[in-house]
Amino acid sequence: MLTDAQLAAFTTEGFVKVERAFSVETAAAGREILWRATGCDPDDPSTWHSPVVRLRDHAEEPFARAVTAPPLLEAFDQLAGPGRWLPRKTLGSWPIRFPSPESPGDDGWHVDVSFPGDAARDDYLSWRVNIHSKGRALLMLFLFSDIGAEDAPTRIRVGSHLRLAPVLEPLGEEGATMFDLQDFYSATDDLPEALATGGAGDVYLCHPFLVHAAQPNRTGRPRFMAQPPLLLREPCVLNRPDGAYSPVEQAIRRGLELGAAR
Repeated sequence: MLTDAQLAAFTTEGFVKVERAFSVETAAAGREILWRATGCDPDDPSTWHSPVVRLRDHAEEPFARAVTAPPLLEAFDQLAGPGRWLPRKTLGSWPIRFPSPESPGDDGWHVDVSFPGDAARDDYLSWRVNIHSKGRALLMLFLFSDIGAEDAPTRIRVGSHLRLAPVLEPLGEEGATMFDLQDFYSATDDLPEALATGGAGDVYLCHPFLVHAAQPNRTGRPRFMAQPPLLLREPCVLNRPDGAYSPVEQAIRRGLELGAAR
């Protein structure tokens, strides 16, 4: 289970790393499936034809085993609250990042959106995020390969989740798209940056309001990482009569307190 120190760090910094959440054998089995799906040869870099190869959701056994690993199920309860999140069996789409001099074109700072706007559900550019984090309990980073500083680890702006809450509050239930928040991303430039590095089998559990970004893989190893959401059964509640706030909700409330004090 996550320690009190890890839970406190999640609230203040916006993420916690669960080391060896699933086995290296599970990660290796998953990589075999993903390599075949890319159409690339792991032993022949000449076949690595793009900086990013995007794969569809995969439901094979290694991925179901990873996302249902007991340490993660316990952590989901601790961070989102028992019974407040939806179980999942897959890890969503996969952006596989290969070393390349080309720009990947998807490495800007952003927060992930979580529910559809007025446009069609498949128009992800119209999706939104609101103060109650409707639809999303966590952003999760599942490392299926060893990822060092040169292997295009996800960049994280530490503590940025606390600054988003007061920006979203006046926008009400409608919230904002990721593009509506461009000025906000720029206003987090002063925050320290962390890299989501680690070994295959590690998982980063991140607050849904955390500002993060991909980066080019210039010289490193092919990077295999999934970034699925953990979904909420219902939006976060910020005025619980019993005070039983999850750490996700506690962080939103803390962000609003800090915003009011500025």
